[in-house]
Order: sequence, then structure tokens, then C-alpha cells
Amino acid sequence: MSVLKKGNSMIALPREYVCIDTETTGLEYEFCDIIELAAARVVDGRITDTFSELVNPGYRLPDFITDLTGITNEMLSGAPKIGDVFPRFLDFCGDNIIVGHNVNFDVNFISYAAENLGKSFLNDYIDTLRIARKLFPEKEHHRLFEVAQYCGVEQPKQHRAGADVETTVACFEMMRAIALRDQSEADFIDSFKRHRIPVHFSMKDMQPRVCEFDDTHPFFGKRIVFTGALSRMTRKDAAQLVLDVGGIPADSLNKETNFLVIGNEDFKSCVKNGKSTKMLKAEQMQKKGIDIQVLSEDLFFEMLNL
Repeated sequence: MSVLKKGNSMIALPREYVCIDTETTGLEYEFCDIIELAAARVVDGRITDTFSELVNPGYRLPDFITDLTGITNEMLSGAPKIGDVFPRFLDFCGDNIIVGHNVNFDVNFISYAAENLGKSFLNDYIDTLRIARKLFPEKEHHRLFEVAQYCGVEQPKQHRAGADVETTVACFEMMRAIALRDQSEADFIDSFKRHRIPVHFSMKDMQPRVCEFDDTHPFFGKRIVFTGALSRMTRKDAAQLVLDVGGIPADSLNKETNFLVIGNEDFKSCVKNGKSTKMLKAEQMQKKGIDIQVLSEDLFFEMLNL
């Protein structure tokens, strides 16, 4: 996997920003494509302008993506290609700070598409998922629709980029108000520094090598299962990395699993030659509302900053 050129992840509570969301044909930006781009420019808590475009990827959508997003091949048949949409999207974003929910996913797709078109997307970005995990630590899940519920924000439609952008803006503004209710913005930002917590894991013969964790890390407190051979290291070594960021490596896939990590060769095979039994099972679990994501090995290591 190539090293993406992109902006920096940050914690801040700005009054001016651009909120973004994408819909894609899958989870891996090197193998999948953007099919919808949406953004909203926000000033002092109010949306002042919006951007929304469907994007034709040049091939038929997987049925799972249509089921998840409601975007059909017929809807995309007359849509422009990414090269026609992207300049206007980049102009809309300008050099603003970017806000989004689990926004590293969107930034990866956008940065990769920009590089392929000879452009760049280097805006710094704020992940509302991290903020939600900090403000609502007692909650088990922090998907966008659940955060909207915690914030009292209505969300009429899920998994469409424009609607998700509006929901994310409303949640971010509500969380900003909650965060600043009893503290300054500087104190809130300072609360994201690493801190010591008690840790208890049941993995036999494996323990974390550290006792300080960032509780907003995407793998913190999450149960992770590996399938397929990893190309960069053994599963045991990868499990140790999970433990060291406060995650919970597990052996079998069940409703408690948060991430299914697929070795590179197996992931590529799934994309080109059909999906494995575990991947199909994970997709069925997603359709039932279970909080599980499928990651390629490369994306897993990127989320660990390796």
C-alpha cells in the first residue's frame, strides 16, 4: 500500500469548518471507489452552503452496497465520473478544517482519489467519533446513528452522504456545547492526552506491554478477529499490537466482534474472486445492525500508524 499524503488528525472545536461524508463501493481505498461525495460549509453552527454529487465508478455496484446505501446502478448510470466531480469538491472544501464521523475513512478515499488525479487533499481533519467516545464513555457503541440518539439529533436517513453530513454537523455542534459546558476548549483538548487506566484481558498468555492508552483510539476496547495469513507479521504479533493500544484480540467471529481483519492476499481474493465465508458472515451481521467492520491488513496497520 502506498503512503497517502494527507492532513493531520486533530482535536479542536472550531466555529468554521467543512463537514464531509462519502459513500463507496467497499472499505479499501486502493481497491474500491467513491460513489457519492457530500459536504457542508459551516459557520457559527449554521450550514451556509452544501455540496452533493453521485459518482459513477464505471462498473456495477455490489448488491451489498446497494442494500446498505440505497444507491442503485440506475442512479449512477448518468452520474459524472470522479475526474469531473473532484475539482468542484476540492474547491468547495478549500483549505478549511474538515470534520466527519470516522472521517479517516473518508479522508483516505478522498486523498487517494486526489493523488490519482494529480491533485492533493491535505486539509487537517477532526473525527467526531473520537469526540463522541470521549464525551460518552459509558456507551458501548459510537456509530453515527447512535451518537445522534445520544445527542437528541433526528436522523431520517442513514448511509447517504448528504443526510449523514447534516447529522454529523448537528452532532458535532451538540457535542461542542456539551464539551464546553464545564470546561474550556483547551482543557477539553488536553483531556485527550494519554492516561493510565486499569486493564484486564483474558487472552491466555498474552498481556499488553504498556498500561497507558488513548481511549479514543479506534481499536481501544474493541474486539478484533484475524482471518487469512498476514503478510507483514504473524497473527500473534498483530494481536500483541492490538493489546498495546487497548484492544481485545479474539479467536472467533461473533456478535461481540468489532473488526474482522483479513490478510492482504485473502482480501484481494475476496475483491476479485468472491467473498470468503467470514466476510459474508460479517456483512450479514452488519445488515442486522451489529457493529462490525471488515478491514484489509493494510488498512489495519495504517490505523495503527504502522
